[in-house]
Amino acid sequence: MPIATLDVVVLDTPAPLALATFYQAILGGTVEQPASYWVELHGPGVKLAFQEAPDLVPPTWPSPDNSQQFHLDLNVPDLEAAESQVLALGARPLDTRPDRSFRVYADPSGHPFCLCRQ
Repeated sequence: MPIATLDVVVLDTPAPLALATFYQAILGGTVEQPASYWVELHGPGVKLAFQEAPDLVPPTWPSPDNSQQFHLDLNVPDLEAAESQVLALGARPLDTRPDRSFRVYADPSGHPFCLCRQ
């Protein structure tokens, strides 16, 4: 029997509502803002929260000296189409080699995430 169940993954960001809206455009769902410093994205099978962190120092990827701490893997049916969509939303490419089944980007707050071919 498990000790706990996962409720939400929380990302620190200087701009909670903007980052929630970024991920809403990718994942769908609805954005709720119960407090000025806390925004939630409720989507199919996922709940993400975005917590205000004005002094956030984003991870450096890849870097053996500064770990990324965690990242999100997002499955997509078409890597090329998904790439142009996330770039238009403000993602920044980190590792987009075409010979792989995944590509790595930074969201507008600098958190790494991967688009993975389904």
